[in-house]
Amino acid sequence: MELKEKIINEIRKIYDPELPVNIYELGLIYEIQVVDKKAKIKMTLTTPNCPVAESLPKEVKEVAMQVEGIENVDLELVWDPPWNKDMMSDAAKLELNL
Repeated sequence: MELKEKIINEIRKIYDPELPVNIYELGLIYEIQVVDKKAKIKMTLTTPNCPVAESLPKEVKEVAMQVEGIENVDLELVWDPPWNKDMMSDAAKLELNL
């Protein structure tokens, strides 16, 4: 399994504190690039006032750093494009009855 897939598998273990869906299926992870042993992750939050705005990006960075073969993680929190429900996977929409 390649490093990007391993990172995604770890991120799928992180759940939004207010919804019973992991943040990857919610569409909060916009991009993951792995070059050599460095991962670059772009993510967002459901709103800028999200109660986990401080802790969630740190948690994503920490789980990515735990993937064997990753030595550095550059995590960027972005607000453009703004998150909306259309970014959720079909599985997430089904889980939330949308």
